[in-house]
Amino acid sequence: MKPSLKVSVICGLLLSSGAVYAQAPLPANMAQLIAQGKYLATAGDCDGCHTIASGQVYGGGRAFDTPFGTLYSTNISSDKQYGIGNYTYQQFVDAVRNGVAPIGNLYPAMPYASYHRISDHDMQALYAYFMHTKPATQPNRENGIGFPFNIRMGLKLWNLVGFDKATFKPTADKSPLWNRGKYLVQGLGHCGECHTPRNFMMATEQDHALEGAVVNYLNAPNITAKNLTQEKWTFHDLAQFLKTGQSPKGTAFDDMYVVEKHSLTQLNDHDITAITSYLLDQAQPQSSSKSQSKLTPLAVSPLDTKLPGYRIYMDKCSGCHGLSGQGLPNVAPALKNNATIEDSNIFNTVAVLTNGISQQGYNQQQSYYTMPGYKNSLNDQQMADLITYLHHSFSTQITTTTAKQVAAIKKQLSNN
Repeated sequence: MKPSLKVSVICGLLLSSGAVYAQAPLPANMAQLIAQGKYLATAGDCDGCHTIASGQVYGGGRAFDTPFGTLYSTNISSDKQYGIGNYTYQQFVDAVRNGVAPIGNLYPAMPYASYHRISDHDMQALYAYFMHTKPATQPNRENGIGFPFNIRMGLKLWNLVGFDKATFKPTADKSPLWNRGKYLVQGLGHCGECHTPRNFMMATEQDHALEGAVVNYLNAPNITAKNLTQEKWTFHDLAQFLKTGQSPKGTAFDDMYVVEKHSLTQLNDHDITAITSYLLDQAQPQSSSKSQSKLTPLAVSPLDTKLPGYRIYMDKCSGCHGLSGQGLPNVAPALKNNATIEDSNIFNTVAVLTNGISQQGYNQQQSYYTMPGYKNSLNDQQMADLITYLHHSFSTQITTTTAKQVAAIKKQLSNN
């Protein structure tokens, strides 16, 4: 009997009665498979997309704004009425890897183009786990997609044009650790779904993989090895950022915060090291074995009090981020050497200053206050002056931002 068929049969027998499945002891190999599947589901950030704060775990309902309307994630629990509890193993594979569910073709907001790279063994573990999740009795929400994009048959054309069905291929001259990172980034982690630009068909441009893209009113930055090296990300700092959501280069926010909280911070150190090795295209240095729990002290440079943005910073920002941009633990991150401020692309800086950031909390020892938006209290020139001050005082970007640049980004934000 093939392994995939064997898993399907075992899961089918175990699930023939909900009560029996919940109470009967699992065979050792099945319990191990389910535990592995739970970890893989975490690596794939399934919880982050398919659970909302007011809902049941895996009950769906998270909204995704697209150029064609609003999509809502679906119930992927083991519930037989609203979830996927009736899926056979092959139906599960078709949905996750190929974007074809019993209800029809899935919209590519479900990252099946990346999940197509998931191995057979990992698919079996994922299936075992999801058939074992607690049923969520949460109905699915109707998508807000207008005609003709609400006709799922049209997605077959998208699959022909935009879905290359790439499988995972290890790179022969790279280490097992690096290739593990490649597998996680390209497959389960589906990093390219946000960090790779898309063409007019909304398919990712693989010739520009991980070079950055605007998603949900923010710029998912360029995370190629070349750019990360240019921005002076060290192995230790990047691993620390992935593992904790914070580093001397700044903190995760918005959608990346969701990824950090529900996925990356839950991964083991080996996989964090593997992802770091792949993204930086570096072997793990000996020094990276030191504790990742402590932040490197920041060097504070003299502030340029003559710049027009100085007074704005002192009025709007210093209370939380500190007089010298050093940040305050569990209040606000440091701005000195912050990757967002260091980036020559000011899109995210304008977006954050305009719209603010919601409160973020990982645990009792690590959280950040809400940052207010200043779209109604700072005009374009004032915001430009503030960004110029941030660049001159806290980064190597000794540039002057203009009101015209700020206005152009604000217009783009309002049109998204």
